[in-house]
Amino acid sequence: MFLFFLKILAKLPLRWLHAIGRCLGIVVYLLPGRYRDRIRTNATQAGYPQTKFARQAAAETGAMILETPKVWLEPTACLALCESDDEAVVKAALAEQKGILYLTPHLGCFEITARALIKHGPITVMFRPPRQGFIEPAMRVSRNMPGLNAVPASVRGIREFLKALRRNEAIGMLPDQVPSSGDGIWAPFFGKPAYTMTLAAKLALQANVPVVLTAGERLPKGQGWRIHYMRLELPAEPTIDNMVFAINEAMEHLIQRFPSQYLWSYNRYKIPPEAPAIPPTFSS
Repeated sequence: MFLFFLKILAKLPLRWLHAIGRCLGIVVYLLPGRYRDRIRTNATQAGYPQTKFARQAAAETGAMILETPKVWLEPTACLALCESDDEAVVKAALAEQKGILYLTPHLGCFEITARALIKHGPITVMFRPPRQGFIEPAMRVSRNMPGLNAVPASVRGIREFLKALRRNEAIGMLPDQVPSSGDGIWAPFFGKPAYTMTLAAKLALQANVPVVLTAGERLPKGQGWRIHYMRLELPAEPTIDNMVFAINEAMEHLIQRFPSQYLWSYNRYKIPPEAPAIPPTFSS
């Protein structure tokens, strides 16, 4: 039944979905509670304290939610609405013939980016099963695309990543997901310590592959998405800690290109039970 509902939504014009989603996003934001507080707190931490910005961010979150069924179930139509000014970044990375690690933060339409990358060759992406089981059938259908191999966030998924890199293929993941286990370190994110995964840094260093950050900027009036690419500059001393710090800094720069489309409601600064204490060198 839920999948049937998503199929109906997917048939609506993208402009309608964005407009409805933005209205719903603002309505939810106007309700007092943790959701609104988290958007305000996280956006203020990043340098965007204005109430108008918080409302706009909530509206863009609503647009992201409503566009997702269309991206999942009508990818060909959606990919026809993608454009980019940064294709040279990808072409340069492909020319090295080492494989590529794509990092996509919770920015813009992060569901469109992996699908847009298929045109450059096969890509293996990592996902976490949804907490709501009724969403899984829709996600399963959406992952059924030639050239897109979705693997779970587990040991098996990491093995598939390494196999793909050995084939000089691309892999992709969300670098700003808070690791649920102890596999992370504390690193600055917009000036505040955030528990950050080390997997992306370890893969990049172990496989010696180019790292490219990417995000799909939502264009106005349902025109589609602009895909951004940004090559990560390796730190002078490429240790895991330094790589994690560099990835977070690069994410900040990418988010600043269109900040209202970042998922500020995401609990980026939560402290997992297995996380070590925040080092005293950080100021909260």
